[in-house]
Amino acid sequence: MNLKEFIRSIPDYPKKGILFRDITTLIKDSSAFNETIDQIVERSKKIEFNKIAAVESRGFVFAAAVSYILKKPFVMLRKKNKLPAEVHSVDFELEYGTATIEVHKDSINENDSVLIIDDLIATGGTAEAAAKLVEISNGKVAAFIFVINLFDLNGTENLIKKGYKVENLIDFPGH
Repeated sequence: MNLKEFIRSIPDYPKKGILFRDITTLIKDSSAFNETIDQIVERSKKIEFNKIAAVESRGFVFAAAVSYILKKPFVMLRKKNKLPAEVHSVDFELEYGTATIEVHKDSINENDSVLIIDDLIATGGTAEAAAKLVEISNGKVAAFIFVINLFDLNGTENLIKKGYKVENLIDFPGH
């Protein structure tokens, strides 16, 4: 199955000049969604890790399903002021703005090896922030798995240069 066929492209969203790759068309097709989860699970079998983390909100869709299948704990990396207990926070830049993500201080322990799953990588700002959250929690990043890689925005390349292992299911240009 060619998962690329299930991704809708929306020009000028959320602002002019951005070509948004929409995963809702993939998720609403049960066969395509199941295939996506199966591919993430297969790739994750090559990685040693004991927890799965994902960034709010679209990453949750994929990571929660993988967590269930692999019977691994799931850690939510959320937007600022969404978690009720003590948190670690990281500010970062997006392709079209800035943001903050947080994790509960008790979600990741020393020596945890964390697989980070997200729907898409563009410039890598969100992914780097997720890695920082894992690392300031005394865990280590086992790898990243992204459903979509916007290859010409160099996010994957930037993560690899920093020593992270990265897997992508689908490649698209970012523009």
